[in-house]
Amino acid sequence: QVQLVESGGGLVQAGGSLRLSCAASGRTFSIYTMGWFRQAPGKEREFVAAISWTSDTSRYADSVKGRFTISGDNAKNTVYLQMNSLKPEDTAVYSCAADPRYMATTYRYWGQGTQVTVSS
Repeated sequence: QVQLVESGGGLVQAGGSLRLSCAASGRTFSIYTMGWFRQAPGKEREFVAAISWTSDTSRYADSVKGRFTISGDNAKNTVYLQMNSLKPEDTAVYSCAADPRYMATTYRYWGQGTQVTVSS
């Protein structure tokens, strides 16, 4: 099993920045892909970004390209999501996910999520 704990959410004004962290524990050697998803009130969960555990490959949703950056620190078993130029439409609960498959599109392990609120 893999446990994921997110942190770094909060309230920020439009145009501001936040950095989310996701710390993995447990059978971290089994992880091949880490991802971030978000879910706004009344909407379905959507993909935000993903990175391979070796950090050689990453991909982003079109809505965040150029504004968000995903990165990983294998020594700390932690993945980050740097979010810049935030917009009110970025408001959502952001969740971290992990999977044993390379650049998976569905994920086995999920964190509880952290709230990000962007005020206009």
